[in-house]
Amino acid sequence: MTRTPLDLGAYALPGRIQDPRPGLAQAVAGEALGLGSIWVAERWEKKEIAATLGALTQRTERVKLVAGMTHFGTRHPIVLAGIGVWLISRTEVGSGRPEGLGMAVLSGVGFAGFYLCAHQAGNASALWIASCSRAGSLLVTAAIVLFGRHLRALPAPVLGIALTAGILDVAGTVVFIRASQIGRLDDAVVISSLYPAITVLLARIFLHEHFSRARTIGMVAALAAVPMIAG
Repeated sequence: MTRTPLDLGAYALPGRIQDPRPGLAQAVAGEALGLGSIWVAERWEKKEIAATLGALTQRTERVKLVAGMTHFGTRHPIVLAGIGVWLISRTEVGSGRPEGLGMAVLSGVGFAGFYLCAHQAGNASALWIASCSRAGSLLVTAAIVLFGRHLRALPAPVLGIALTAGILDVAGTVVFIRASQIGRLDDAVVISSLYPAITVLLARIFLHEHFSRARTIGMVAALAAVPMIAG
């Protein structure tokens, strides 16, 4: 006669424990008693919930293992967003060592400087702040093109795409500046940095590009983090 699991659960490793290893025996005992679930919470530097649940799976067979309270410092939605962006932008297996890492770091420093400068502008008009920043970008880009002798004619279709990209870029900048003015700068930066997920999704819709399972998971994670951060 098989035993039906009870609709009762037990909380393993309660209190201010110093050693999580007794939780293994507690989970085994709970399963032997016929409990339906074993709950595990998290404590900073003492109980890491993923590692604890992973260990319990090796000592139990039937009982359900459930995650309880987690620590906000390691399970914040910003962490989920970062993991999502990393999965989307990471180099695929077999594609070799990624190039341009130094330039990417410099780019990140430049974006960080822009975010801070835009925030320091206070409650000035978002349109004027965006216009001034793009005027500076135009001067720097023009200098690089002229002194580097990169000036050449562009086909009309390419020019049209470039103008459209510029309009979208300015619009995104204005919206970001306004978001940082009426809300928190860190939230605006994190949420706006999730644009790779939208880029991948648009590439799938309009360019019919196929992406790996890792990028699919990353896109879902990044999009799921947005309402959690905003809420």
